[in-house]
Amino acid sequence: MYYGRGADEPSEKETAVSWNTLASENITNIRPYIPGKPVDELGREMGWTDLHKVVKLASNENPLGPSPAAMEAVRAALGNLHRYPESGAYYLRQRLAQIHGIAPERLIFGNGSNELLVVLGNAFLRPGLELLASQHAFLVYSLVASMFGAEYVEIPAKDYGHDLDSMTDAITERTRLICLANPNNPTGTMFGRAAFARFLKRVPEHVVVVLDEAYSEYVDDPDYPDGLDYLDHHPHLVVTRTFSKIYGLAGLRIGYAVLAQEGALLLERVRQPFNVGNLAQVGALAALDDTAHLERSKRVNADGMKQVVRRLDEMGLSYIPSRGNFIMIEVGDGAAVCKAMLPHGVIGRPVANYGLPQFFRLTIGTEAENETALRVLGEVMNQ
Repeated sequence: MYYGRGADEPSEKETAVSWNTLASENITNIRPYIPGKPVDELGREMGWTDLHKVVKLASNENPLGPSPAAMEAVRAALGNLHRYPESGAYYLRQRLAQIHGIAPERLIFGNGSNELLVVLGNAFLRPGLELLASQHAFLVYSLVASMFGAEYVEIPAKDYGHDLDSMTDAITERTRLICLANPNNPTGTMFGRAAFARFLKRVPEHVVVVLDEAYSEYVDDPDYPDGLDYLDHHPHLVVTRTFSKIYGLAGLRIGYAVLAQEGALLLERVRQPFNVGNLAQVGALAALDDTAHLERSKRVNADGMKQVVRRLDEMGLSYIPSRGNFIMIEVGDGAAVCKAMLPHGVIGRPVANYGLPQFFRLTIGTEAENETALRVLGEVMNQ
């Protein structure tokens, strides 16, 4: 039946077939990812025109913003917006390979490391297979499983973090992907070198292990296992990283994965062409070499974490010790507390969808932003 334009076209009520009826069942069952509330959205809701005083601490962004060198590189590249980007990100690829001491062919780039999770799902998941992840893990892992009709197997957390031994116990012949985040988002927990080495020894070769290191640059612990050091310990290990967090380039959307060359070539078959734009490539390349901005970002986060933890202790509020640039605060009803802070211009992140309704997540900001957020939190809790 043709439903083109015309006076005799039947009404929508008479002819419409539900979009959900036409879609794959695994897609209709997906609950869309809900990001942290944008500053502009809060401004529209509140009728505010001056948004400079809004403190957004909901999305684990770098409070210092992007590297000045990255901003200058982006400005210099604006004249080439009419050109398609170099799909292989040649210059960024060469620089990362040099920094990490790996072959350039072991790298693949994505529109944020989030896209690379989807690329991995596209390559390795299908109905009848499984993706394993921890309870309280990044929600996108379950979304990826659903996208491709695979079963999502959630392993109970241990002290809000990964129970790696239980995860390996749960592996079956149908297990194809295991996703680990270290540090974990949203809980901020970390597993150490011995636990990870033991885990890799127990994982069979038919399983692809995805190690999500979005927050690795914030960790200052000799027991932290740098995933790149373990690439030769398991034939199917993939390490993903991003420029959205400490590098402050969340708005440009760029991340990368490191894995065996054979695996990278395979993933290139399902990576979308031109998925990383010109501005993202030049911005990331410049950010890599701005070590002063990187070190300042680490220092601000470390100092800010001490500031927040000290104040939470003074307020008598419990929290989960974190290795990232955020902290989970126990307040009874996290969603209600976050909602109550919004009229005061503070945006936190409810985490009931992670199975932790009693908490909310707060990004570590500048000293002034932290002070404002904690003052408002105290006022809300005392109401």
